[in-house]
This record gives sequence, structure tokens and C-alpha cells, in this order.
Amino acid sequence: MAPFVFFVGAASSGFGKGIALEALKQGHKVIATARNSSKISDLKDKGAVTFDLDVTQPIDELKQIVDEAYKVYGRIDIVINPAGYILEGAIEEATPQETYDQFNVNVFGVINLTRALLPHLRAQNSGTIAHFGSLGSWRGSPAAGIYCATKWALTGFTESLRDELAPFNIAVISIEPGYFRSGFLNPGARFSTQARLEAYEESVVGDVRRALGRTDNNQPGDVERGCRVIVEELTSGKEVPVRLVLGSDAQAVIRGKCEETLALLESQRELSCSTDYPKGE
Repeated sequence: MAPFVFFVGAASSGFGKGIALEALKQGHKVIATARNSSKISDLKDKGAVTFDLDVTQPIDELKQIVDEAYKVYGRIDIVINPAGYILEGAIEEATPQETYDQFNVNVFGVINLTRALLPHLRAQNSGTIAHFGSLGSWRGSPAAGIYCATKWALTGFTESLRDELAPFNIAVISIEPGYFRSGFLNPGARFSTQARLEAYEESVVGDVRRALGRTDNNQPGDVERGCRVIVEELTSGKEVPVRLVLGSDAQAVIRGKCEETLALLESQRELSCSTDYPKGE
């Protein structure tokens, strides 16, 4: 089987870097990007081609970079689009600018990078695009409401894009990990709202803030194992599923949410149907 060409955004840390390393290890070609490509020189030393790319750049600039990246191998088989960070804070505490910045990276940037890549994938009539959801795609969380909102948005985007691109033989998947030791919660990677309202400190918001600190570097998920599964699944030749759930904690949370939702629907069945026009009208 010929090697796949991976295009990995946000490859300087976390799952982006881990997937780039695993793909290289398995003999695939990798085009890796970061805001400052000097931070991924180790990937270049291992054989990756690197580019400077910030998902929040204007779309025209993203298209120029992607056009140059596409010329390297004349194709891109698998797009890994993991850009994102968590804004910690109550929704009331987050300013409009902090909220916009969170959406700009986690949602708008991911959408625009996808837009920049799509003309090439459609022209070659093949490809797989992998976005990153999370537990936050399924269940909201105090102190991370804005982050969860971005992940719910990204899931809706991914599902819609999957249907749009199916006629072009392009698969789209949402990778949804639980808590992994990816550095995601490390100081510097986890951003807090500038405002901290005392009213929230002894509430569930404060509880979650403290829990995130305790969770950092104690997560159950192993990034290396997770990246190995991702690369193997996306290159296996099997049909690409709409989502790939990683981690025992993710399995538990998502199953619980589905069971709760089914029970809720059942309890409201008659009420829901009562709002329809009577049959024949």
C-alpha cells in the first residue's frame, strides 16, 4: 500500500504533533504546519515538510499556503485539523472578545482551513478530513461553557460537511477524545478569563476550575496510543465513521448522554407529537 499524504494543522503540540509523529513512524508522508514552523523543526528532521500557518489568518493567505503545500506531493489524502484551546471561566466572566477569540480558533479557523483545502480534495475526488470534537461536544461543563459551545458547533459543521462532500468521495470525521495527557490543560495552553467574579468561586464553576488543575497530567488517556489508533483507523481502507470516540471516560460520558436523551424523548413523546397539525390538515 502506497503511503498516505497527511496534512496536519496545529502540529506543534498535542494530538497534532502526535499524529504527525505517528504517521511518519508508519511510513507516511507528512506536511505539518504551525504558527511558527521553527517550533516543529523536530518533525522536519524526521522527514516532514513544514509550513508557517495560523488558522486565524485571512482566507486568502490560507489558500496561498495550502496551494504551496499541495504542490509538494501533488495530493493530500488525510487532513488533520486539530486547532483549538480551552477558555476557562464562567460564561458571565468571559468578555465578547475572549468569546470571539475562542470561536475564531476553535471554529472559524477550522472552517476556513477546510475551505482552503476543499478545492484540491474535490479536484482529486478523494480524501479524509478529521476535525477534533471532545467530551465537550456532548455535555456542557461549568467553567468551560464557551469551549463546549465551540465543540458543539464543530460537530454540527462536521456532520453537515460529511453529507455535502460524500458525492466527491471525501470522508469527514469528528475525533472525540476524553481526557488525554496532551498538555491541553497545562499552564500556557489553558487560558482563563481575565475577569474572576468572587460569586462563582464557591460554586460549581470554582469546583470545575480546581478539578481541571488536579486533572492536568493525571488524565487517563495516552496520547501516543490515541494517535496510533487514529492513524491506523484513517489509513485502514475501512469506511470512515462519522466520529471516532477515544478513551474509556469518553465512552462512559457519551453513553450516559445518549441514554438520558432517549429517556427524555420518551417522557415527552405525547407532548412533542401534540404540536403537529392533526392528520389530514
